[in-house]
Amino acid sequence: MSPLLEIIRDAESRGVAVGHFNVSDLTTLRAVTRAAFDLGAETGRDIPLIIGTSEGERAYLGARTIVSLVSELRASYAARIGRLFPLFLNADHTRSLEGVREAVEAGYDAVLFDGGALPFGENVRRSAEAAAYIRSTRPEVVFEGELGYIGSSSALLDDLPEGAAVRAEDLTRPDEARLFADETGIQLLAPAVGNLHGMLKGGANPKIDTERIRAIRRVIEVPLVLHGGSGVRDEEFTAAIDAGVSTIHISTELRLAWRRGIEGGLAHSPDEIAPYKILPSAEEAVYRVALERLKLFNKLVY
Repeated sequence: MSPLLEIIRDAESRGVAVGHFNVSDLTTLRAVTRAAFDLGAETGRDIPLIIGTSEGERAYLGARTIVSLVSELRASYAARIGRLFPLFLNADHTRSLEGVREAVEAGYDAVLFDGGALPFGENVRRSAEAAAYIRSTRPEVVFEGELGYIGSSSALLDDLPEGAAVRAEDLTRPDEARLFADETGIQLLAPAVGNLHGMLKGGANPKIDTERIRAIRRVIEVPLVLHGGSGVRDEEFTAAIDAGVSTIHISTELRLAWRRGIEGGLAHSPDEIAPYKILPSAEEAVYRVALERLKLFNKLVY
């Protein structure tokens, strides 16, 4: 079993969840890794962290560049604590076999093939193809599949994305989840359980169906991943973890914090033009959000 999968299964056994944070720049990457390290130092326990990059984020950063940055940060923090620092990198929302190959060859620890918008049979076929490629190339890479469409944009939304599964009858069904897992060989499953990518401007996101999570986890062997965590109420996160979620994705909240941090830095120093003097405001804003989410996911709220 891969180290990452061991950590996720251990989190599930302890009734907590591993935080997965998407990044698209060094500022956000520094902020979330520092949050995990500081919380670990404060509590005296390792706080595992998964860094995610979507196809768009990888196109901007460069797959091999982000692998190198994460590797350097992992080594730097490990040197400070004298042991391995549990930091991993996931190729989030990969929609083609070519994208899967790019991430695997670049050195990612995990890959999500996102066929959530595809018909069930096509999703099964293409997910199984991606899983077979990974097993034959780098079997230590953790492979995740997605079943059910929850939108595709980590943005502030005016309305629900067209076609997003938020009604009970549209959510991932336990029988389909079991068949999907059996037919594809996935190691993690991201179902549609009322979650939504992005954040609605007018209020909180739709409610998470914890009973559906519990029903799915009851019939499949693989751990569950909750995507679209931004905009979810704290008590829903806790209920989702108790129901069977062991990894939670956050992206839009970090982007919003970054934006507000930049605005605050510019407001404080309107004539400043040096990025390294403005970006710390964004880093601190993202750090605070990541720290609070990691406390919640690890049930360290005090």
